Amino acid sequence: MKKLLAEVLGSFTLVFAGTGAIVINSASDGVITHAGIAITFGLVVLAMIHTFGDVSGAHLNPAVTLAFAAAGRFSWGAVPGYAGAQVVGAVSASLLLHLLFPQDPAVLGATLPAGSAMQSFVLELVLTAILMLTILSVSTGAREKGVTAGIAIGGVIALEAMFAGPISGASMNPVRSLAPALVAGHFNHLWIYLAAPVLGALIAVPLCIGVREAGCCGGRCVSPAS
Repeated sequence: MKKLLAEVLGSFTLVFAGTGAIVINSASDGVITHAGIAITFGLVVLAMIHTFGDVSGAHLNPAVTLAFAAAGRFSWGAVPGYAGAQVVGAVSASLLLHLLFPQDPAVLGATLPAGSAMQSFVLELVLTAILMLTILSVSTGAREKGVTAGIAIGGVIALEAMFAGPISGASMNPVRSLAPALVAGHFNHLWIYLAAPVLGALIAVPLCIGVREAGCCGGRCVSPAS
C-alpha cells in the first residue's frame, strides 16, 4: 500500500504541476512560456524521483511500469495496481485544476497534435523510447540508482518537451494525457497518447538489451521497489 500511495501522490504532483503550468500559462497571457512549461515537467519528475524513488520506484507512468515488467525488472502481477494508482493520482490532479480554473481555454493542458495524427504518433513513440532507454540505463531493477538518475530522467523529459511539445505535446505518459481528457471531456486524438507511449517504452527494452551488458533485461523479476 505504501508503494501504491507513493504512485498516487507522485502522479498527482506530476500532473498538477506539469499541466498546471500549461493552464496557468494560458490564464496569465503566456507568462510561464513554452520553455517554462518544459522545465516544469522536467523538474517535477526529478523531484518525484528523489521523493518516492526509494519507495515505489517513482514510475508515475503506466508505459514505464509495463516496460519494466517486459524487461523482467518488475512483477507483472503488480502492474495493474501501479497503473490504477497512477490513474487515480493523475485524474485527481486534473479535477483539482478544473475546480481552480473552470474557464481554462487550454482544456486543462490536454495533449493535441498540431499537425497530422501520424506525425504526433511517431513523435510520441520515439520520444518515449528515448525516455525509457534512459530510465532503463540509470535504474537498478525498477528503482532509479544514485543521485544522478533524477537529473538524467528529468533532463530528458525537459529536453523532449522543449523541442517536441509544440507539435505533439510531448506527453510520453498515457495518464498525463488521459486525466485532462477525462475531466475536460476532450477525447480527440487521445488514442495517440495512449498507444504511442506504450509502444515506445516497449521498444526501448530490446534497444537496452542491444547496448547493455548481458542480463540487463529479461532476468528474474524483482520486487516493485528493488
